[in-house]
Amino acid sequence: MTESSPQEDELAGTEQPFVQHLIELRDRLVKASIAIVVVAVALALYPGPGALYDLLAAPLVSHLPKGSTLIATSVISPFMVPLKVLMVAALLLALPVVLYQLWAFVAPGLYSHEKKLVLPLVISSTVLFFVGVAFCYFFVFGRVFAFIQRFAPKSITASPDIEAYLDFVLSMFLAFGMAFEVPVVVVVLARMGVFSIQRLKDFRGYFVVLAFIIAAIITPPDVVSQLALAIPMCLLYEIGIWAAQLFIKHTQAPTKDAGAASAS
Repeated sequence: MTESSPQEDELAGTEQPFVQHLIELRDRLVKASIAIVVVAVALALYPGPGALYDLLAAPLVSHLPKGSTLIATSVISPFMVPLKVLMVAALLLALPVVLYQLWAFVAPGLYSHEKKLVLPLVISSTVLFFVGVAFCYFFVFGRVFAFIQRFAPKSITASPDIEAYLDFVLSMFLAFGMAFEVPVVVVVLARMGVFSIQRLKDFRGYFVVLAFIIAAIITPPDVVSQLALAIPMCLLYEIGIWAAQLFIKHTQAPTKDAGAASAS
């Protein structure tokens, strides 16, 4: 019977934890996928893909001329488009479970002060993204569609395509969801030492210009939607500066003196 060399023992010791990490990652991905599938099945049973699309299209339909409806220009669009809405809704509703599985996989390898840094950022970024999507749906869409219809010529009958509308809605949701992440970006930049708090305060005027440039690029070419995105971004920048001051204070790594004091 041959004895294993010390080098082989060392490699075996490092290989096993790596394989265990892969197995745990697989298990976490399976659990996250199951959560998405369960939510998708539940939404398919009630209220159903068609009802979900009707809910998504409600802000536009309510501002269309009387007798106008959305149309499908492809044979399979009436089936595929509501199905896409169903899958996106399932992913969004199951997102807390997906993020929890991700956190459960990463957390054991983090120090306590790193957990204090990462966990609040994950939770706040998720909440802010949903707030941005909700703000877009309940506040922005109605005003944008009303503004557009006011300028529509009377000789034109508006009948938007259901797939084009879905693409527009998803792009707007993504734009507003990401725009509402401004406080998280500010906190991360301040916490990593890229910018000091005073530097962020001095950058206010430039950020206002930047916010309007971003709004002009990613929103439809109307004043209402641009203001609806730029103004919240400016307010969220101020919130980010305030949050960064609190966050830095409570997430600093313990110093050697503090560690020695706690040990004694």
